[in-house]
Amino acid sequence: MFLESVVAVSLAVITVGIHVSGLAIMFTIVLRLREDPPTRGLPIAMQIMRAACFLIFVHASEIWVWALFYRCAHCCPDAESAFYFSGSTYTSVGYGDVLLPIRWRILGPIESLVGVLMCGLSASVFFALVSRIVKARSELKQAERRSLP
Repeated sequence: MFLESVVAVSLAVITVGIHVSGLAIMFTIVLRLREDPPTRGLPIAMQIMRAACFLIFVHASEIWVWALFYRCAHCCPDAESAFYFSGSTYTSVGYGDVLLPIRWRILGPIESLVGVLMCGLSASVFFALVSRIVKARSELKQAERRSLP
């Protein structure tokens, strides 16, 4: 049980590290929006779509870390099963059609908990990004109204 706990904590730390690194990149994007916020429909949509795709990439990377462990530890028969199990666990879907060996079953709930926390963190950053875009657009419209005769 000690080894399994060490592995679980290590995977959780790696996951959080990947996520925090990804969010640091997102923060630089949000801060850049102060200087040059998109103000029209298509650029705003593109900015939001880029952010969403980036966050999906970060989450997929984290899922791959867990899946790689599951495959290397022979918890799953192949890479596809490992990624499927990891993805359904990380997102807390948990179909239950792929199971870990009894020795490693503690990893499932831990990955699920980490996934929920990382998704919540992503949602808050995504909300901040969209709020910043909306605020910048609102400020621009107010400035345009004030400049009208």
